Amino acid sequence: MATFDEIVNELQDKINQETIEAFGEEGFERWRNTPHRGKPPLANYQGASTGSCGDTIQLFLYIEDDRVCDAGFLTDGCGSSMISGSMAAELALNKHCDELAAISGEAVLEGLGGPDCLPEDDQHCAWLAANALHEALGDYYKQNIHKRISD
Repeated sequence: MATFDEIVNELQDKINQETIEAFGEEGFERWRNTPHRGKPPLANYQGASTGSCGDTIQLFLYIEDDRVCDAGFLTDGCGSSMISGSMAAELALNKHCDELAAISGEAVLEGLGGPDCLPEDDQHCAWLAANALHEALGDYYKQNIHKRISD
């Protein structure tokens, strides 16, 4: 009879293998060691997007002098939401604000390795992440318009 540790290890190996099959090696590594996860301490703008699946991705930006200096994300969703949010944050880094609108769902998928990097049923997560980024950009513009009007 297998020990508890052997059962746990076998189950973890199965989960890992299924994740590699779904996301590929790069996606698997991004899922296991997710870069840009969490809200950056100095984040001053944020946006969120919720999909019809119920997943929500929040994207946080720290913008100084019209350039993204730091970015992070949170999600309550699946692995595809996690790696898509991570990629959207990564794509935003060091970009000028006027470049952020060009980061689309397609750009998120390409950053992850192309359309085959997510299961077909989960590819909408790339657009969810891009939408959250665009919402954060909208927050930036709204706050700055109000500042300019007040000045």
